[in-house]
Amino acid sequence: MAPPMSASTFLDALREEGLTVVEVDDWRDHNRNHKGPWGPVHGVMIHHTVTSGSERTVRICRDGYGGLPGPLCHGVITKDGRVHLVGYGRANHAGLGDDDVLRAVIAEKTLPSDNEANTDGNRHFYGFECENLGDGEDPWPEAQLAAIEKAAAAICRHHGWTERSVIGHLEWQPGKSDPRGFTMRSMRERIRDRLK
Repeated sequence: MAPPMSASTFLDALREEGLTVVEVDDWRDHNRNHKGPWGPVHGVMIHHTVTSGSERTVRICRDGYGGLPGPLCHGVITKDGRVHLVGYGRANHAGLGDDDVLRAVIAEKTLPSDNEANTDGNRHFYGFECENLGDGEDPWPEAQLAAIEKAAAAICRHHGWTERSVIGHLEWQPGKSDPRGFTMRSMRERIRDRLK
């Protein structure tokens, strides 16, 4: 059971892992904490945005859209490998997911299939939205994959977690497909190797 790191510690952890970080507006105080607690945190969740264009993607993830107010994540990882911090605290990224999956993440065990949506993931996960159309054809540049690896590893390193604390949205919430275009198994292998 881990309390979230402070915004400053989060920023430092990302930079110490070798990432280029862009601070967007008032990201340290931009959150949904009035809707419920953030923490204890148990893992990192990876998403794709279904958008194109870095500037537009970052703005949507910061501000939200329609009936889903921002921030929609903590960091946006654009195709050039930069991490844009858009919020810190509770963010609208994970939604309701499977309590069995959360227990497996906490225990760092093999993930069961996600067949329920009964647990608040926004409370328990750091979230990264990654710029990609999510159609299985939009490429994932190596700079972007490396940034996903580094961002997740930075958080795991701080909390003393292994790569098993990193999941995709598709492993958390029934009906989700993100991230599409690479496997979470391959990403966890990269994170495992980096943590060594």
